[in-house]
Amino acid sequence: MKKLILLYKVVQPDVLALLKEHFEVAEFDGLAAATRPDFLAALARAQGLIGMYGRIDAGFIAAAPRLQAVSTVSVGYDAIDLAALNARGILLCNTPDVLTETTADTAFLLLLGVARRVAELAQWLKDGHWQRPVGAAQYGVDVHGKTLGIVGMGRIGGAVARRAALGFGMRVLYTARSPKPQLEQELGAQWRELDALLGESDFVCVLAPLTAQTRHLIGAEQLARMKPEAFLINAARGAVVDERALIDALQRRRIAGAGLDVFEQEPLPPQSPLLAMPNVLALPHVGSATRETRHAMELCAAHNLIDALAGRRPRYLVNPQVLEAAATASPTRSETPSPR
Repeated sequence: MKKLILLYKVVQPDVLALLKEHFEVAEFDGLAAATRPDFLAALARAQGLIGMYGRIDAGFIAAAPRLQAVSTVSVGYDAIDLAALNARGILLCNTPDVLTETTADTAFLLLLGVARRVAELAQWLKDGHWQRPVGAAQYGVDVHGKTLGIVGMGRIGGAVARRAALGFGMRVLYTARSPKPQLEQELGAQWRELDALLGESDFVCVLAPLTAQTRHLIGAEQLARMKPEAFLINAARGAVVDERALIDALQRRRIAGAGLDVFEQEPLPPQSPLLAMPNVLALPHVGSATRETRHAMELCAAHNLIDALAGRRPRYLVNPQVLEAAATASPTRSETPSPR
């Protein structure tokens, strides 16, 4: 008999076919259905979960007594209660690597777009204001040759750094939990304490994961350390930046502008002051949202779940200690990673 999984995301047909080849699949379009009787009935029986977006808290996990593995179609898992999963011995898988380059493209798009006022000037043109050659009122600022400070030099940070240094001749500074000697040698990147990075950078790109330690890492004090002509880019998680402090800094012109793909509340309310500011380029959390990359993420998540529920070590496992504890208790579980 096939194991039951609960799918809470619409996926590509080939991904759905792959899941149905291995599992009985209960399909739902998002966690908005989580209070429906059919969803709760499936959750009570489900041995696996796979999907994207939405809060999976301790109460949600408690309603799934047979759950063995959760596979999120994302790199970030801050919306999932990892402690509750660990307490139950439930595996959590994610999808790094496959979205690195696409998300780096988005971060750099935000940087270029806010520097050259792309959204603002495109609307200015559509509104019929181009009656004479552009002047100082329409000028942006150069990107090439400037200093980029990266907060969080993981996979995506490294990809952004390469675009900046090799493509635009930018000086790259970074702050991270550990030094990155390869990037220092390859790109001339230089490590800085956060305060120093903020004060030296023309563009500050936030790419750190959201944790208890990074929540509101960039607040009023940090924004005040930035140059008045500097721009903030956030392509990580909204809550890494204190949004109220950012709005205040933008309204008071303490910084020049911001390029944002993520927000503390998503979807961003239409009445947010950020949407009325000409010096803000805002996108609806589309960092990895291309056809190719989302398909690759879905396939990665599907293979993670297939391996997890077959007793194999998934390629991308967030909490390996759970698998190691299970292997100690039951030596039949394989410790061999999936070849995918």
